[in-house]
Amino acid sequence: MKAVNVKVLDVRGLTDIADTFVIASGNSDRHVRSIADRVIQSAKAAGFPTHGLEGARDSEWVLVDLNDVIVHVMLPRTREFYGLERLWEGEADSAPAARPKRQARAKTKSKSGSAPAARPKARARAKSAARTH
Repeated sequence: MKAVNVKVLDVRGLTDIADTFVIASGNSDRHVRSIADRVIQSAKAAGFPTHGLEGARDSEWVLVDLNDVIVHVMLPRTREFYGLERLWEGEADSAPAARPKRQARAKTKSKSGSAPAARPKARARAKSAARTH
């Protein structure tokens, strides 16, 4: 089965953690995990290394970090609760046109299995903490 309700958000100029967010839903925790696994396999086959994986243990919200692209795969209830589209699209409406210069990020994997933070600053702090193991 394919991902449901896939949305691509350009977050350049809003955050330094990625250029693009892909947000998708799965019908069950197994489906969410399967979609995330397929994203990882496809990325590796195309030569794009995976820099991190979060939430795979519970599979309500799995985040796949591909450096410039972050893929969020969620159950519909989790997606509705956190409202990432509303959060980031609202920011995009008021974002400055200029894009800040990005800095390179560490290429380590996280051991955490918890769902990622939903707010940009909290997400950045969580991502930074998860990269140090």
